[in-house]
Parts: sequence; structure tokens; C-alpha cells
Amino acid sequence: MLYRLLFPEAIWRIKRRKGKPRVFLTFDDGPIPEETPWVLDTLDRYGIKATFFMVGDNVRRHPELLDEVLRRGHSIGNHTMHHLQGMKERAHHYLRDTAEAAALIDSPLFRPPHGLLRWKQARVLKEHFNIIMYDLVSRDYSRKLSGEQVLDNVKRYARDGSIIVFHDSLKASKNMRYALPRAIEWLLEQGYEFAPIPMH
Repeated sequence: MLYRLLFPEAIWRIKRRKGKPRVFLTFDDGPIPEETPWVLDTLDRYGIKATFFMVGDNVRRHPELLDEVLRRGHSIGNHTMHHLQGMKERAHHYLRDTAEAAALIDSPLFRPPHGLLRWKQARVLKEHFNIIMYDLVSRDYSRKLSGEQVLDNVKRYARDGSIIVFHDSLKASKNMRYALPRAIEWLLEQGYEFAPIPMH
């Protein structure tokens, strides 16, 4: 909670005043051919749109996957060129890396890897991007958690307006592939709608 107060310009949750409860599925660290197509097919199966925060170096190697994500109606966002952790980088280097990714990823959305930023980095980035954080991390990447525990995280913490983080990465693959379809089905049963984060 304290960390959120340090970055009031960031978006942590997206609530609306009326209508059905809604959540925003997001995927970090792709696109990669081993995982992203599976995620896209899963989302298609349920008729759901999501938002993919992409690492520029992965886009450089697999530009066809960025095109495919957009073709299927999803949003995209910048996740830096080399998945840099902001707290460990000087501002000029971090911002240059983000700009390098922006040359490949045409989006006003930005999410810092690990959700970590220095205040100066955030101050400059907010002039160019909507900084999208989250209020629910599935922790699908954790080797200490099972797929069932990842699913339980979603069930326990999802609420109206939640921005939910999964990962289309090799590290998260086993847990993500177990938890994602089950989480979608549970959220649908609870009456949630799904939406991508707007890019305009």
C-alpha cells in the first residue's frame, strides 16, 4: 500500500461506476513462440481480450507474434527492451532502454518489470505513457507454488476492476497453463466480464 502511495500517477486498478464487475487480464514478458500462441488460443476459446506487456528484445526476435496479438484484438504495452528492474538502473539508462522498446512497440501503455521504478523514472515516463501496475499478481512464475495455489491467488484477491498479472514465459509455463483456463472459468462463473486495457 505504501508503495502505491509513492506512485499516484500509476494505474493499479480500473473501476467503473455501474455495470457488471470487470477484470483486466494481463500477460508480461513475452512474446515467445513457446507460450504466447497457447495463451492466444486459450483466450480465443473463451472469447476474451487481454493486454500483453512485451519485452522489446522478444518483439525484435518474434515480430510476427506482436502482429498476431494485435490481429486477435488484444492490447499491447511496453515492458522495456531488456526487462530491466528500475530500482537497479540509473534513470537515463532505464529510459533509453524503454525508448528502444517503444520503437518496436507502438503503445501508450507501460509496465515496469517487477513493478519497480525509481521516482525520477516514473516522473519522466508518465509524460509519455500510462503506467499500468496491478492489484493481483498470480505468482505463476514462482517455483514454490503449485498451479492450484496460483489459481487460489486469483480466487482470493480478484475484485471489480482488478488488473491481473500472468506471464507468457517459460518460467511460468507449468503454473500458468494450469491456472489460466481455470481462473477464467471461475471468474466467468462469478459474473465477471473481461476487457483489454485501452490503448487510447
